[in-house]
Amino acid sequence: MIREARQLVRERLGAGCDARAVAAALTAFWVTVAEDQNRRMDVVNRQGRYTEFVCTGIVLSMASADPRRVRLDSRQLRVLAHPLRARLLSALRAYGPATATALAARLQTNTGATSYHLRQLAAVGLVEDDAGRGAGRERWWRSAHDLTSWSELQFEGDPDDRAAADWLLGHHVRLVTRWLTTWVETRRDWSAQWRDAADQSDLEFELTTDGLKRLNAELHEVIERHRRESDPDAPGAQRCVVILHSFPLPEPEL
Repeated sequence: MIREARQLVRERLGAGCDARAVAAALTAFWVTVAEDQNRRMDVVNRQGRYTEFVCTGIVLSMASADPRRVRLDSRQLRVLAHPLRARLLSALRAYGPATATALAARLQTNTGATSYHLRQLAAVGLVEDDAGRGAGRERWWRSAHDLTSWSELQFEGDPDDRAAADWLLGHHVRLVTRWLTTWVETRRDWSAQWRDAADQSDLEFELTTDGLKRLNAELHEVIERHRRESDPDAPGAQRCVVILHSFPLPEPEL
């Protein structure tokens, strides 16, 4: 879509349009993009596939060669530990910049609520104005970062911080459980090639804390390499999710 927007600017400038006309054309272009995304997401919702992307732990947005990173502090953690705010940030990362109206339509809420909670996220630096697209009266918003990380060990000393961290972790678990359940239930809607490429595995073996940390670090390195090499414009490319959980489980419930 960025390429299309740049091409539009070049065409309008080449035709002798002034800056105001170019800005108006860009606004119309991005409004059309937002409306198209909402129509496509209506289809996705009817098919039962996931419609949000959580920003807990370590999560990347749409492919970025040099992702912007943030490590949550106490204020950011507390603001983000809210159902609608988590979904708003997730939507901006997964689907790109949008207005409060477009986000309200996507998340099936009202514009007043999205506007208020976007301002709360902006107050702690998690979202920001996308000034390059706001040619009209309505503000465009974008995620301020592509990757978020946090460790609950940062927040052990404060009960409110711990409660926020617990909520974010629980939200993430519920979300990825929903994704996995949806995949299992709808996998036959996908081609044999995609079903063969997908994976669902669990492995158990003995590790020390250092061993588990090294394993996770190596897995993240592999995932990051594949993310950097991914091409969203490749024929047949689809957004995929890799869910990584590793933890001690002395006595598994069977």
